[in-house]
Amino acid sequence: MKTSRRLPLIVACALFIENMDSTVLSTALPAIAHDYGVDPISLKLVLTSYLLSLAVFIPISGWVADRFGARVTFMSAIAVFLLGSIGCAISPSLEWMVLARFVQGMGGAMMVPVGRLVLLRTVDKSELVQALSWLTIPALVGPVAGPPLGGFITTWFDWRWIFLINLPMGALGIALAWRYIPALKEPVQALDWPGFLLSGFGLAFAMFGFSTIGHLEVPAWASIAVLLLGVAALMRYAIHARRVEHPLLDLRMLRIPTYRAGVLGGSLFRIGVGAVPFLLPMMLQVGFGLSPLQSGGLTFVSAVGAMFMKTIAAWIIRRWGFRRVLVFDALLASASLAMFGLFRPSTPHLLVMSVLLVSGCIRSLQFTSLNAVSYADVEQPQISQASSLAAMMQQLSVSMGVAVAGLTLQAFGWLRHVPATDVHNFYLAFPLVALISALSAIMMWRLPADAGADMAGRARAGHEVAEPKVEQRPAM
Repeated sequence: MKTSRRLPLIVACALFIENMDSTVLSTALPAIAHDYGVDPISLKLVLTSYLLSLAVFIPISGWVADRFGARVTFMSAIAVFLLGSIGCAISPSLEWMVLARFVQGMGGAMMVPVGRLVLLRTVDKSELVQALSWLTIPALVGPVAGPPLGGFITTWFDWRWIFLINLPMGALGIALAWRYIPALKEPVQALDWPGFLLSGFGLAFAMFGFSTIGHLEVPAWASIAVLLLGVAALMRYAIHARRVEHPLLDLRMLRIPTYRAGVLGGSLFRIGVGAVPFLLPMMLQVGFGLSPLQSGGLTFVSAVGAMFMKTIAAWIIRRWGFRRVLVFDALLASASLAMFGLFRPSTPHLLVMSVLLVSGCIRSLQFTSLNAVSYADVEQPQISQASSLAAMMQQLSVSMGVAVAGLTLQAFGWLRHVPATDVHNFYLAFPLVALISALSAIMMWRLPADAGADMAGRARAGHEVAEPKVEQRPAM
C-alpha cells in the first residue's frame, strides 16, 4: 500500500477512537446527568474539559514530536488517551469525570496533531488533499457507529461501557504505529516555558470562566474573575510572542492570507458547528423525549453524509477552487444548521434524517477545505508551528461552541422564565449558533480567487498547474 494511503489510515485509528468517544458520549449525556443527579446543562463541563485540555497541550505537540520522535510520541499519546478512558468508566462523580476527561485530552492533544504532522512532512502537497480524505474516511466510521452504539449501550446496559469500546482500536493503533510510523525527528529549540505557562493558564482560566457562567455551583463573580484573568494572560502571551525569537505559538503565521482564513475563519465556523454535539442529542432526548437509542439512530446519518463527501471533496475543490467552495459552503452549512431549530417532536424521522444527511455532507466539505487551504502557502520549516497553532485554535473554537450552546440555553431560559432545557430554547439556539458560523464567509470572501491553486490543482495567475493524480480505487 502506498505511503500516501497507509499513513493516513494508521493516523485514522487515533482519530477513530477520538471521534467515537466524543459521539458516543454526546448521546449518553442525559443518562450520565441522571445517574450523577445533576442538571443536564452541567454536563457541558465534561465536553469542555476535554476540549480545553486539547487546547492547552496541543501547542507543545509539535515540539514534543520533534524532540522525542513522532513514533514514540504518537504511541504514548494513544496510551494516555486509553488511560483517561478507563478513568471515565470508573468515575464516581461529575468532578472525577471532568478530571478523567482532562487526562484523555492530554493524550488527544498529541495523538491527532502529531499524526497530521507526519502526513504534512511525508506527503507531497499535490497529494495532500487526497491524503486528508483517506485520513478522515476511516475516522468517520467512529461518528457513524458512535451515536447508535452509544444509544444502544446506554439504553440496554450501562453508559460506563461507552468509554471501554475504544480500547481494542487504540491497541491496534499502537501496534501499527510501532510498525509503520517513521521515527521523524527535527532539531528543536529550547521549549518556550513562559509562553507555555501563559497560553496554558490563559486558555484554561478563560474557558473555565466562560463555561461556568450561569453554573449554579460557581458564583457569577468567580466565573467572571477567572475569565478576565484568562484573557489577561492571553493578552500577555501575545506581547511575549512578539519579543522572543522562537515562541511556543508563532502568531506571525497569521500573516499568511490562506492560513489566516483557514484558522481564524475556520474558528468562527467551528464555534457554531461545535455546538451541535451538545445541542442536538439534548434536544432529541430531553426536549422530544426520545430514548438514547432513538436519538443515536437519527444523528448518525450526519457522519454518513460526511463520509460520502470525503470521496469527492478533492474533485469539488479542484473544479471550483478554495475561495468559491469556502464562501458558499459556509453559508449552506450554516443554513442547514439553522434548520435544526425547525425540528419538532412531530417532525417525521425520515425528514430529520434527510436534513442531517445533507448537513453532514456540506459540513464535511467545509472541514476538508479549511484543513487543506490552511497549509497551501506554508513552507516546510514552518509546518510544525503552523500545525500546532491551527490544531489549538480548532479545539478552542469547538470548546467555545459547547460553552456558547450551554450559555445560550441558560440565557433563553432566564429570559423566558423556563428551565434551560425547555424545548423552545433549542428552537432559538440553533439559528443563533448558525449565525456565528455564517460570519466565517466574510473572511473566506477576502481570499484571492486563486488561493491555494497549487494544492487544489487549478491554474494560478494564468499559469497551468499540474492536476493532482487521483487514482481509481474501490468505494469504501
